[in-house]
Amino acid sequence: MAQLTIQQALDLALRHHQGGRLKEAEQLYRQVLAQQPEHAEALHNLGVLAHQVGRNDVAIVLLRRAVDRRPGDAQAVNNLGNACKGAGRVDEAIAAYRRAIEMKPSYAEAQYNLAGALCEKGDIDASIAAYQQAISLRPEFAEAYCNLGSILCEQGKTDEAIAAFNRAIAVKPNAAAYHNLGTALSSGGQIDRAIDCYRQAIAIAPSDAQAHGSLMYALPYHPRYDALSIALELRQWDQQNGQRLRRFIRPHSNDRDPDRRLRIGYISPDFRDHVVAHNVLPLFRQHDRQRFEITCYAQLRAADAMTGEIKKHADRWREIAGQSDEQVADQIRADGIDILVDLALHTAHSRLLAFARKPAPVQVTFAGYPGSTGLRTIDYRLSDPYLDPVGMDESVYSERTIRLPDSFWCYEPVNALDIAVNRLPVLEKGALTFGCLSKFCKINDDVLALWARVLREIEHSRLLLLTEEGTHRQRTLDRLSKEGVDPTRIEFSSRQPRRAYLELYHRIDIGLDTFPYNGHTTSLDSFWMGVPVVTLVGQTVVGRAGWCQLSNLRLEELAARTPEEFVKIAVELAKDLPRLLALRETLRGRMEQSPLMDAPKFARSIEAAYRQLWRSWCETGAVGDGI
Repeated sequence: MAQLTIQQALDLALRHHQGGRLKEAEQLYRQVLAQQPEHAEALHNLGVLAHQVGRNDVAIVLLRRAVDRRPGDAQAVNNLGNACKGAGRVDEAIAAYRRAIEMKPSYAEAQYNLAGALCEKGDIDASIAAYQQAISLRPEFAEAYCNLGSILCEQGKTDEAIAAFNRAIAVKPNAAAYHNLGTALSSGGQIDRAIDCYRQAIAIAPSDAQAHGSLMYALPYHPRYDALSIALELRQWDQQNGQRLRRFIRPHSNDRDPDRRLRIGYISPDFRDHVVAHNVLPLFRQHDRQRFEITCYAQLRAADAMTGEIKKHADRWREIAGQSDEQVADQIRADGIDILVDLALHTAHSRLLAFARKPAPVQVTFAGYPGSTGLRTIDYRLSDPYLDPVGMDESVYSERTIRLPDSFWCYEPVNALDIAVNRLPVLEKGALTFGCLSKFCKINDDVLALWARVLREIEHSRLLLLTEEGTHRQRTLDRLSKEGVDPTRIEFSSRQPRRAYLELYHRIDIGLDTFPYNGHTTSLDSFWMGVPVVTLVGQTVVGRAGWCQLSNLRLEELAARTPEEFVKIAVELAKDLPRLLALRETLRGRMEQSPLMDAPKFARSIEAAYRQLWRSWCETGAVGDGI
């Protein structure tokens, strides 16, 4: 400061700040404040810097002092909102953004930030309105179009979301917009275009692990990708994203006692009302707490009743939303986790890059979906004898496969015990109804063509599908019409709350499965509601879910090995009303007596697998170190 005036020091600090040299910038800002403790610009800029490096509590103090010095500075108030939001103080952030907007009504950036905070708060309608206002103030606001599209997509407004993403791309082609457009297209069943968008996002930003992960998740839905081609893509994902982090792997000092109480860590973005949570809740309830200590690492945007239920069965609960992968990995090491379990694979908001740092000696993937992460630092994947028959080519997985004795799934009809199985609908309607309530992204042209063959064989039969409104509905009708099915025989239902969704099965006589990605939890729901599902056994692991579930129900005769056999099984079942009626009356009982609902056995099987894997590490130390 002896050689620089305060203004010169501020100018130099700002250049360092903008150039990413944050330590140098901080030092200069603090030198200014040592001379003038209430210098508004230095307080403001240092507060912004503190927010950037995650020191939000410090940022709030500095920015409040800056605002006190310059009460009319809308930018400072807006940045105070950013610090509050970063600290999880969302209500204070919303108040700050609104104050900034009052001070400067044309402040598009504050409207944009307000929209994000409102979304985090769960006020979706207000968030949409704020994004639209930001766009009206700045018509070329690509980020606002992109975020607006994401909300619209989550709300099931697929066409509006696609339009918003396309507008963002027209304004400023960027990886995020292409990535989000891919997700919207996928939800509308356009898996070809979705994959193209994901690849475009990766081309723009090769280090974008999220877009690359979405591509990995999309590939098993596409009928032209076999197990080997998916495996090759997963290896490329690991080379691009995982292997660059192997330098952070360090030896583990966990006590190598093979019989001690083990610390199990579970990482998931889905400890909420989600199919993954429904599948692992029976495990959590049945875990032997004398032999296993459970820590949950929750990547949550908003908690719900299911979150609270899972939390009751954890010994430790860590909120990791907003933390970097490095911070998460450091926390896991500090917690002394012995076996770390990924529950997401490549689904949204997964934390595979924390696993890439190998924070636990043994790492496992399970429950997100039956597949592979491609990550060499995850040692094992849990499966079962039907998803992965003994003798199949396991080289398509980067992990070693551990087969549970019966099933990958354990079903619990959460909040549905009182929903009765109804009378067979065809007996009242006089016409049989086929149905599929799986995610619409599983429905492709090959699926529709095969279903059309079934519908043509059963006169006056109908088909019920679950999807939001949008042009994809008309594309479906056009495709089925091309296959000779009158569009008036097709009915769509929009997404429903869980109870109302389950009651849709009251209208369905026979379920028709999708391929190459079968129904998973939706098929279990169908069986619980007394509706048999005809499946086509696939060549990839996600396409053998129907075979697994039917085998556990001792209904293997409903699983086809060829499209021709699929049509034959579905048509014969539709024409055999006594058999269909018997299935309606007995399926729930079959479920209750099957391994699919034997939670104690499911938990003991997984715990036995954990103990086996732990003993292997204790004996060798090689498997589990990821070296």
